[in-house]
Amino acid sequence: MPTSTAGGSPLAPSPAAELVLAFVNTRALRGERERLADAASFRGWLVDAALADPGDRVTDADVAAARELRDALIGILLSHAGAPVRDDDVSRLRRFGELHPVHPVVGASGAALVPAGAGVAGAFAGVLAAAAELAFRGTWSRVKACRNPPCRLGYYDRSRNQAAMYCEARTCGAQMAARAYRARSRAAR
Repeated sequence: MPTSTAGGSPLAPSPAAELVLAFVNTRALRGERERLADAASFRGWLVDAALADPGDRVTDADVAAARELRDALIGILLSHAGAPVRDDDVSRLRRFGELHPVHPVVGASGAALVPAGAGVAGAFAGVLAAAAELAFRGTWSRVKACRNPPCRLGYYDRSRNQAAMYCEARTCGAQMAARAYRARSRAAR
């Protein structure tokens, strides 16, 4: 998946942000099904995301690797929402980058990072290239995961001050506030 360093509003998610969010939101969330349940469901997601062809081989090991990448990305996205950075997540992303490299392609109108491989390996590289593009643009910190533990939905923080910690203030934010209130009440007794 080619990425570019072209400009755009930081308040609107770029295609790179949408790809990263689509990948981290493959979990069974809010009535959706788990998209990394098995090789067939993962292949379906890859095809839907235009990261692989229908005939590409997807193994159970690929599914396990996809879950590991997804979990590491969610950990980083949680840190964007104020949670502490876990060294394990950084190490896993570094390892994925080494296993699934990208190549820079420079042209007259800009530059792009493109996956060095095809199939599932290329898909992993494409997700990592999208994250790198966001970092180059200065919008990587806007891609976050909800701090509400049962949710962890990935979202794009459109606020001007980048202070959002929850995917939705009315639901997840309110749930976290209620939990904190109950905890303070219990501690006061």
